[in-house]
Amino acid sequence: MSAETVTVPKWHAVGDWFDTCRCHVPCPCTFAQPPTYGACDGVLAWHIREGRYGDVPLDGLNVLMLGSFVGNLWAEHSDAFAAVFFDERADDAQREALQMIFSGQAGGWPARLGETLGAEMRGMDFAPVEMEVSADLSSWWASVPGLVEARGEALTGPTTPEGARVQSTNMPGCETGPGQVVTWGRATANRAGAFGFEWSRPGQSSKYIPFDWAGPEEA
Repeated sequence: MSAETVTVPKWHAVGDWFDTCRCHVPCPCTFAQPPTYGACDGVLAWHIREGRYGDVPLDGLNVLMLGSFVGNLWAEHSDAFAAVFFDERADDAQREALQMIFSGQAGGWPARLGETLGAEMRGMDFAPVEMEVSADLSSWWASVPGLVEARGEALTGPTTPEGARVQSTNMPGCETGPGQVVTWGRATANRAGAFGFEWSRPGQSSKYIPFDWAGPEEA
């Protein structure tokens, strides 16, 4: 599908994003610094709470990505790879919309992030992508049964008030775009076995960030 042959309608998507990765808490990538071990890999998950691509509703759909890279995501890096699972509940029009948005062909923040990462795609599939984020941001999880499992719980400690969240603003490397609040957590599950990505690495970084995207940009 080519952006030259497809007219991109106005679109808007608002929802939830989180990841589980290899880095120590807090993940340096969100601070626009090199990852803990010089390379990073992990699970990234999106839930669209409200969204439209032209006349196509996207409410309730999920997307999950596996990704890896070497170096600083926001500066010099190499060996960037990714694979994507789209929600199998999507009908044909929704599938086209999801692919346009998350490939970056529809513009907006995904296009900017895609240009920055420059990842080689290892594969794409439609699958039963499941995802849930607690209303109080105490935990979050996503899975593709039998292939991917990612779970995180909000970071806390002896001086954190009960029910309070450890959060940051104005992050220099916010993965969902400028102006969002990061809620820090720790992964309780981080497992992948698909498209050549293989790991099981609980106990490391996880973070939740909302997203609010729109496109295409005005000419």
